[in-house]
Amino acid sequence: MTLTNTLEDPRVASALDRMFRNAEQDEATGRRIRAAQPEDSAPLSPQEQADAKAEVYMPISAQGGRLLYNLVRATRPATVVEFGTSFGISTLHLAAAVRDNGTGRVISTELSAAKAAAARRTFAETGLDDLITVLEGDARDTLATATGPADFVLLDGWKDLCLPVLRLLEPSLAPGTLVIADDVDLPDLTPYLDYVRDPRNGYQSVTFPVEDGMEISCRL
Repeated sequence: MTLTNTLEDPRVASALDRMFRNAEQDEATGRRIRAAQPEDSAPLSPQEQADAKAEVYMPISAQGGRLLYNLVRATRPATVVEFGTSFGISTLHLAAAVRDNGTGRVISTELSAAKAAAARRTFAETGLDDLITVLEGDARDTLATATGPADFVLLDGWKDLCLPVLRLLEPSLAPGTLVIADDVDLPDLTPYLDYVRDPRNGYQSVTFPVEDGMEISCRL
């Protein structure tokens, strides 16, 4: 018996290879963006940050993507919610797992209109667009009106918004729901990490040692 792995579909593998290669320019692109900003400029709003960094991929690692794929395969969620589509690298891993499970859907959120459009094109090219809904706009607004429970959650948007997005989703999180946050070393994620690592808040958490670290929390 041969097990299906949609990540090995040539359309999906080609798209991921292309995006991972493009993401190798993130550091140089980020320097160019920072150099163009006045030194005394006020802090940017989430929308302004998203627009300024519309060329930056900010991807999960390849190892992190495979971990997400395997977690979704193992837990078989009906609805996967992702905060932070970017160009769709993590979304493709999630949707590939949903395809191979034979059931489920992915709801993803993206603040940058340019990135949302690029991601939708990629999802169509890979044949996974029928499983993915991209909610364009501030996730604190778009997810507030999304219907149904979240059975698996990936938080990989702006790190200072991960905790507010989690608190928004909490009423729909059943016991056993996995909540994943990427880039545990980034300072802006500290309030989120403090929250999910405190057992009084109803989670059991562990840090998984992929590149930059992923925090895997289980709703109790």
